[in-house]
Amino acid sequence: MGACQSPWPPGGKGQRRRPGARAAGKRPPAEALLGKCPEDGWDESTIELFLHELAIMDSNNFLGNCGVGEREGRVASGLVARRHYRLIHGIGRSGDISAVQPKAAGSSLLNKLTNSVVLDVIKLAGVRTVTSCFVVPMATGMSLTLCFLTLRHKRPKAKYIIWPRIDQKSCFKSMITAGFEPVVIENVLEGDELRTDLEAVEAKIKALGAENILCVHSTTSCFAPRVPDRLEELAVICASYDIPHIVNNAYGVQSSKCMHLIQQGARVGRIDAFVQSLDKNFMVPVGGAIIAGFNESFIQEISKMYPGRASASPSLDVLITLLSLGTSGYKKLLKERKEMFLYLSSELKKLADNHNERLLDTPHNPISLAMSLKNLNETNDAAVTQLGSMLFTRQVSGARVVPCGSVQTVNNYTFKGFMSHANDYPCAYLNAASAIGIKKQDVDVFLKRLDKCLKTFRKEAKQEKSINEINDANAATEQLED
Repeated sequence: MGACQSPWPPGGKGQRRRPGARAAGKRPPAEALLGKCPEDGWDESTIELFLHELAIMDSNNFLGNCGVGEREGRVASGLVARRHYRLIHGIGRSGDISAVQPKAAGSSLLNKLTNSVVLDVIKLAGVRTVTSCFVVPMATGMSLTLCFLTLRHKRPKAKYIIWPRIDQKSCFKSMITAGFEPVVIENVLEGDELRTDLEAVEAKIKALGAENILCVHSTTSCFAPRVPDRLEELAVICASYDIPHIVNNAYGVQSSKCMHLIQQGARVGRIDAFVQSLDKNFMVPVGGAIIAGFNESFIQEISKMYPGRASASPSLDVLITLLSLGTSGYKKLLKERKEMFLYLSSELKKLADNHNERLLDTPHNPISLAMSLKNLNETNDAAVTQLGSMLFTRQVSGARVVPCGSVQTVNNYTFKGFMSHANDYPCAYLNAASAIGIKKQDVDVFLKRLDKCLKTFRKEAKQEKSINEINDANAATEQLED
């Protein structure tokens, strides 16, 4: 075979296909051409056949292709080529991540289909009036930065972003990276919950001047006892003052409550874009996000802000996943997550009661739960963080312990009570979440191991108390003898 020939031709008239490319399977169902997520998932052989059909549309896979440019889809490793299904050109062009590449019709079609299928699933998940979205090969933080940079051109005088506090570094740094000054709005404590201080938001807008504010940056999914922001009220405020509104919906697609908040916010007020993680909502590898909104032209502006072409891997991963699951499979995962949330909540409350702690009352948080560690914290200042270490070494991942009074500086801004979303939350606590894909076995094993760890602390505390009592008695005896 000559140097300009590929082992994988396009298979058009008068051309040979790669041997075995159509050896088995039927042509992919019609949903693929309609841009809708199929109701029933496809089997793996059908998905692979579909991806092969796309790949043979890219010029690097043409039998007689002769490339003399600097980027011709050449791949040195066959393993790498197979890992990417020979879809090597990526997505977009140098000026627009959503643009079609003439030399990569298959990769371009992959991009369009993925965006369309994802839009279909976002509507299914609860935001029914969303008009546009695109997959971007960056995680949530950098995707938020892209949104802020797009707004810069619309509001050249703006230098501030109003941000109800959530102690998560990437969303804070997304504003710093874009060159703006976050204006942190402290939350208000209502019962156990930390909620949006709407009066403080509006007062800060009046103090700074609406024209000097780039946007309000709100949050849906978060760690309890922080709960989703009051999106409807914030959306109304943004509409009243003509201020853009960007929502960090990192792992909110899996929650009907979070999606309902976005839908309602857009209905009664203003939401310009909402950003969600691919890995947290669709069980794919880290590295992608979805930017979605209700104004198609604004979402297109954001996509054009992305400099250069981009990796197709996140798009490929989520398309394969959704074709494999189908809408029925994805809805089943959402249903199971809700059921596991109720189960985790019920069982964690029982465990908390057994250890003289309590499950914090956070009804507005549909994903994350928090259990107090007040007694543990009173016994030993270091016990809370030690519990986190014990759980991790016992192969419990994702559980999060939050001590009182932690201080952390992020980009020259000092957060008091860092990780607790408040300067002085009343107690230390432990977080656990019911996220998509969680199984009953995960919950049961977690509770069993947590119970053992807490019993270990109780035993050690009793031993320490006994030793102290003996020491005190001995000291009293010595004083009497003297």
